[in-house]
Amino acid sequence: MLTMEDEARFRVKRTIVDGIRVIYMKGSYHQSMGIARRVLSFISFMVKSTFLALRVKNVDLVISTSTPLTVGFPALILKKFKGIPFIFEVRDLWPEVPIQMGGLKGKPMIRLVEWFEKAIYRNAVHIVALSPGMLEGVARRGIPVDKISMIPNMAKLEVFGHVEKNAALPDTFGLNSNSFKAVYFGSMGLANGMEYIIDAANLLKDHEDIEFVFLGNGAMRPMLKERCRAEGIHNAFFLGFQASRELSQIVSFCDISLVTFSNIPILATNSPQKLFDSLSAGKPVLVNSPGWTKELVETHQCGAFVDPEVPAALAEKILYLKAHPAVCREMGRNARKLAETRYDKTILCSQFGDLVDHLSSQLLSNKSERN
Repeated sequence: MLTMEDEARFRVKRTIVDGIRVIYMKGSYHQSMGIARRVLSFISFMVKSTFLALRVKNVDLVISTSTPLTVGFPALILKKFKGIPFIFEVRDLWPEVPIQMGGLKGKPMIRLVEWFEKAIYRNAVHIVALSPGMLEGVARRGIPVDKISMIPNMAKLEVFGHVEKNAALPDTFGLNSNSFKAVYFGSMGLANGMEYIIDAANLLKDHEDIEFVFLGNGAMRPMLKERCRAEGIHNAFFLGFQASRELSQIVSFCDISLVTFSNIPILATNSPQKLFDSLSAGKPVLVNSPGWTKELVETHQCGAFVDPEVPAALAEKILYLKAHPAVCREMGRNARKLAETRYDKTILCSQFGDLVDHLSSQLLSNKSERN
């Protein structure tokens, strides 16, 4: 059991979520942190969570979900010292993401982290990848495909679906009620291709009936705002972080959603939550990653792919959708249908639950055979 001293030291909070006892441990982390501070934050959480995990009693199975990769360390320790099996969920292909982005350098460090990655994969009883690209990335590490399942992020229909438009909302944020609005919501970091969107906004800055709405925070936000000011891009609005209810209302008032990343190969494997939130909201999605998201929006006709190296391609697609409202509406209907029929949380939670039940039964059977 955790002592009162342990809980106070690590800022532990206990609560119940859907009938499940949850122990939270607060850690310092935000998008504006530099690489060094992020690494220290990851290591701090890794050490503290391992200390707490070793003191939790009656554990039969651990589910560890990245990122970062260090989240797998407590699970690995419990496996090694207590023989407790674990499922590892891959939400990003670490360390390949920081390596390709230049955040992780030096051959000794890279080799160490890659060894750690393989150790987690090899010791996990099963691996859940959030995209086809992530599944392939794990398999390339020598992990048998039958040990990996692909279960993507979930659509939040209860948050973004069927939200009634608030007619007073544009005035609240200084927006034009009659404009064609492209929304970007989520983190604004180096990986998110934000300059690409601003380049497109610059090309469309003389179109007063087109507006770009940005929701969220991150390291790039101050620089992007300053660039808009300096270049006279008056149709870009940075509304900051918004709680779920307000966020869903603002997204509902927009016409299309932008899901962009920097043109780095590993980022094409991402499974961005904002994509599934956009589908839930019934918004056409413009993506610039030439990976599985391109195939998704094109196959299901719920958006379009735009060249990540050509901002004019994004500007042209926005102009096209504005000029063809029927096409835009049809894409939106297709997006909502996809969220409801494939990515609804009841569907994917059931898949994950079935996987856990199946693995648990196998583990119990193996244990009884050994005894």
